[in-house]
Amino acid sequence: MAKLYLVRHAHAGVRGESEGPDTTRSLSERGWRQAMGLVDVIGDCGAKRLISSPIRRCVQTLQPLAAHLHAEVEMDKRLAEGSTFEAALELLEELEGQVAVLCSHGDVIPDVLEALARRGMKLKDPPRWEKASTWALTRSGATFTKAKYLPPPT
Repeated sequence: MAKLYLVRHAHAGVRGESEGPDTTRSLSERGWRQAMGLVDVIGDCGAKRLISSPIRRCVQTLQPLAAHLHAEVEMDKRLAEGSTFEAALELLEELEGQVAVLCSHGDVIPDVLEALARRGMKLKDPPRWEKASTWALTRSGATFTKAKYLPPPT
């Protein structure tokens, strides 16, 4: 059984209050603490790949975990805000047999979970996607079988 960890980016302040485009909004101080806390939550998961939305706050969310795992953060636009669940599912399907951590947004994650639930995946916890929270997705071959919610680090 392989696992994928689907992380919502950590706290990044309030949309529209930072200078420049929203794609460049950085993590807040709280967000950096959450990102560092992810090392405690999933740092021993055995992930070989870290894949992020190209949006800065997602990449930054995975940076402490990448340092811990001596890995690079790959960027994939299929995880970007506004991406379709079909595009995100295509990426998940490509990762069959791998343990990976993916970081995305509050519009993509619920759609992905709902689509996988329609395909028979069991949610062990009520659907939610707080910032810096993680869904551990278990799969058997190509089929996602269950998902467990891991709350954000404190």
